[in-house]
Amino acid sequence: MRIFVTGASGWIGSAVVPDLLAAGHEVIGLARSDRAAETVAGLGAAVHRGSLDDLDSLRAAAAGADGVVHLGYHHDFSQMAEAARIDRRAVQLFGEVLAGTGGPLVVASGVLGIGGGGHPATESDMPDPTIHPRIATGELVLSLAERRVRTAVVRFAPTVHGPGDQGFVATLVELARRTGIAGYIGDGSNRWPAVHRLDAATLVQLAVDSAPAGSVLHAVDEEGIATRDIAEAIGRSLGVPAQSVAADRAAEHFGWIGGFFGMDSAASSIRTRELLGWVPAHPGLVDDLDAGRYRDAAPHSTAGG
Repeated sequence: MRIFVTGASGWIGSAVVPDLLAAGHEVIGLARSDRAAETVAGLGAAVHRGSLDDLDSLRAAAAGADGVVHLGYHHDFSQMAEAARIDRRAVQLFGEVLAGTGGPLVVASGVLGIGGGGHPATESDMPDPTIHPRIATGELVLSLAERRVRTAVVRFAPTVHGPGDQGFVATLVELARRTGIAGYIGDGSNRWPAVHRLDAATLVQLAVDSAPAGSVLHAVDEEGIATRDIAEAIGRSLGVPAQSVAADRAAEHFGWIGGFFGMDSAASSIRTRELLGWVPAHPGLVDDLDAGRYRDAAPHSTAGG
């Protein structure tokens, strides 16, 4: 198939593209800058210049493809409503273009805010759309199955880790470097799910190839690592102590990431593995930390797309 990929030059997308190519697909990657275009071309994909808010460009690319993998997003926490609006319009457009074709539309979401009551969230649990507006768009994606679009929502763990990660864990590492302690909130028993970037990419490729319409998939390898264990691994990597931070001081110490890191957000991927035969094979998060892969990590800007 000919697959159009948004976010093709990003952290997850740049791993998905090689997997799709290796599976025999032709890939067209969206690029909004010269740097992104160079990355996409270097991965072996065709380059389509444009952006998520350029609907004419998106329509042209999707119309020339058999399916779409939508990973791109404007990750700017200062403009969350606008980012959600752009994302929803893009999904609506992809649904219109693919309607009646049975082609795949695979869209990224997240597991944060799903489930509750102390049990790991499952693929059948419904998310709380107030956690992040991107979650609500997942409901729209699934509804497009009624229009003969082979839709799949891939809910990623909040940490998609590996060498070069500039996300949540890199932020925690930088915070520990700056403050001299690797912090966790309270007793650190709340759980944080994770998946290696390369395993996540494999799941997206499997979704393109064989996920049934209306699928919800969990890109989660480790369903819940205690945040204290994560902090202790960060501490070992940097040579700083792991230390509890009182809940009423979490916002002061952790800043914006404290609200996320303090959640108990365990998530299961048992049904995903059974449905698609997905078998994660790469190191876990603590292994990556202990191997020193985050020692020099620096977080990425919140702006992006």
